[in-house]
Amino acid sequence: MKQHLHLLALRVYRRLPVTARRRVVRTIAPAFTVGAMCFIERDDGALLLVRLSYRHRWGVPGGLLKRGEDPGDAARREVREEVGLEVVLTGEPAVVVDAPAQRVDLIFRARLAPGEDAAGDRPRSPEIVETAWFPADALPELQHETSGALVALARSARSPQSVPLPSSEPGRDRADGPDREVG
Repeated sequence: MKQHLHLLALRVYRRLPVTARRRVVRTIAPAFTVGAMCFIERDDGALLLVRLSYRHRWGVPGGLLKRGEDPGDAARREVREEVGLEVVLTGEPAVVVDAPAQRVDLIFRARLAPGEDAAGDRPRSPEIVETAWFPADALPELQHETSGALVALARSARSPQSVPLPSSEPGRDRADGPDREVG
């Protein structure tokens, strides 16, 4: 029953205009939302992407931090809840502040935890409708926030093992609205 109500709420949320979506989140959230997102990389360099039920383009697992939650714990929790995988975070997160949307995102790089099978990913949340691994040089159209996060993560990386940038940065899909504001 709870999952049915969650799906119904997501359907209603998806139909709201962007300004109404933001208003809903601002009503139940602090002045700035703080989220964690995770770029999970396989040994062959492919990245795990997800499609949300209320978005058209691809993104990465992530969501809002719970009050008092450690950002790294939140990133691992979101991955587990959304795609059913355990991950190990690598390096320090990049930070993106989106003042107009009143959102702060902590962007993590991750690898699968020892013993995890990359084929074990699948949607585990009503929010996620599809998961897929993409070569870093052949990414699909990304959500605006995901593109910005990938660029920020690549810029902040200090090692030659950094997440590669896509060959072209897609434009913003304005119909998608705010990212991860329900979670």
